[in-house]
Amino acid sequence: MSLATPTTAPPPAKIAVTPAPPGRPRTRLLALDGLRLVAALMVCLYHYTGRGGVVSASWHQNPAHVFPTLSRAAVYGCLGVEFFFVISGFVICMSSWGRSLGDFFRSRVARLYPAYWAALALITGASLALPAVVHAVRLDEFLVNLTMLQQPVGAPRVLGVCWTLWVEVRFYALFALLVVLPGVTYRRVVLFCSVWTLAAVLSTSAGGAWTELVVMPEYAPYFIGGLALYLVHRFGNQALPWGIVALSWILGLRMATEGLWHAGSPRNPYVVMLVVTLAYAAVAAVAAGWTRWAAWPWLTTAGALTYPFYLVHEHLGWFVIRVLHRGWGLPPWPTLAATVLAMLGLAWLIHRFVETPFGPKLKRALKNS
Repeated sequence: MSLATPTTAPPPAKIAVTPAPPGRPRTRLLALDGLRLVAALMVCLYHYTGRGGVVSASWHQNPAHVFPTLSRAAVYGCLGVEFFFVISGFVICMSSWGRSLGDFFRSRVARLYPAYWAALALITGASLALPAVVHAVRLDEFLVNLTMLQQPVGAPRVLGVCWTLWVEVRFYALFALLVVLPGVTYRRVVLFCSVWTLAAVLSTSAGGAWTELVVMPEYAPYFIGGLALYLVHRFGNQALPWGIVALSWILGLRMATEGLWHAGSPRNPYVVMLVVTLAYAAVAAVAAGWTRWAAWPWLTTAGALTYPFYLVHEHLGWFVIRVLHRGWGLPPWPTLAATVLAMLGLAWLIHRFVETPFGPKLKRALKNS
């Protein structure tokens, strides 16, 4: 195997400056939109029916007793996060190709923050009016949450799911500084994946707090797998990117099983490995072009709803369950269906009235500043 750029690509220096880089053109892959919603629904079912804790108060008992069959499957829904990370690696590599560091920065800020701020305001407001949603936070804590930097400074999280955004932000920073800044090329992406894999493996046994913060050995394999799968999509079946995918998959199996399975765990380690494998396989099918038939227009809407749905579904969903099931006496299954639909509806409102108008405005403001 060689680091040589595939023959379909011109000299690396041209890739970063050519408006329409070589290889397969960057087009919207609707199947990825569908996969993103699948990953979000996996996490949603985990939060509603696959775990105890706060959600038990909404159902008035452990969800495992309310949904004895569904709960046994939903405990694996937390792996939707790893699924997200594989998709994210693919999408970030695709969307950054041929763009400058400034373009990359503006696109990420405009994509992440408007819906995040809207969700933060909604859940903070709900926490003040309805304390069952989430514990109220002080003004200074809320302001820190606006930055998405609450975790590194030790402030309480308003959104329970925002820990994954902190993981994503660190991935964006690494990729931006080491690949986007000098210019995205096949060789640089391969080298980035290779060095990051080595660093993740070494930090697993000999790392400290700083190493784990930067290298993220627990999550690195999923992003690396997604990056390499985009190289497969763009340049075809080259041995080297497939080898990176295979190695990242093996390391991902280890990380997921180590993190989720232990003696007495409700999860079977072989099922954990199966779910992770299916996540890689689904994105690999997109990379190989096997999902071109999935061109239904509604998949675009599904992809647009995924991010705001992911942000709001947890705490607000628990409150809706509490009202419908404990307050109004609605049976469990209709309550579950109505709650998911309500959160999808709220996600559509955020997309339509926040992301659509304010995302482009924020991007233009950053460009003009």
